[in-house]
Amino acid sequence: MQRILILGGTGEARSLAAALAEDPAIDTVSSLAGRVRDPRIPAGVVRIGGFGGEGGLAEWLQHNRVDAIVDATHPFAARMTENAAEAARRCRIPLVVLRRPEWTPTPGDDWRPARDLAAAAALLPDLGARIFLTVGRQGVGAFADLPALRFLVRAIDPPAVDLPARSTLLLARGPFTVSAEIALMQRHQIDVLVTKNSGGDQTAAKLHAARDLGIPVVMIDRPPLPRASATVGDVAGALDWIRSDR
Repeated sequence: MQRILILGGTGEARSLAAALAEDPAIDTVSSLAGRVRDPRIPAGVVRIGGFGGEGGLAEWLQHNRVDAIVDATHPFAARMTENAAEAARRCRIPLVVLRRPEWTPTPGDDWRPARDLAAAAALLPDLGARIFLTVGRQGVGAFADLPALRFLVRAIDPPAVDLPARSTLLLARGPFTVSAEIALMQRHQIDVLVTKNSGGDQTAAKLHAARDLGIPVVMIDRPPLPRASATVGDVAGALDWIRSDR
């Protein structure tokens, strides 16, 4: 039996675990970082909590027979992806990175690219006064030094860092509808949307809403991927890789 470690926390990771659960020749272990208070649990064996960095993951791999690793973490979980790539190299275990495609602008979009959170924060004073911030709870602190702006901060769990002085916190989990996003932006008189280029359908409605309302979007670029055995863009590609000779 082939044993696969899925580094998860995304919809793609859950879909992959569900598909592999139907295969009697494959045993899976899904690992969740534990940063979300009420995570959606995938099929199969699940472990929750970090490994303790690259060294901790390498040690875990050495004590648990694993034939291959699928990194299906969030596109912005750069540290975990780097740790996985290095641990896989050290332990000589094949690794595939599963990343959904990026969002791309369409006619009518007004996107302002930013290389990181700090660059995004620097753009805001010239764009508007009321900001819809959807960068995850760990990234909110990058905007705390903008006291003149008012923020609507949406996250799944409460941020563990200081919020901007003038902010409203909205706890919610996607998927969202375009009509609901339009209503939300209108109710809070939003001037600018700030988001990470996560891709996928779960939260894409905010981009459609911003386009319909003529609101500029500060789009934060994904971090670069480290060298991996392979990179695929969907669950089908990951399944093909797992079932190949590699």
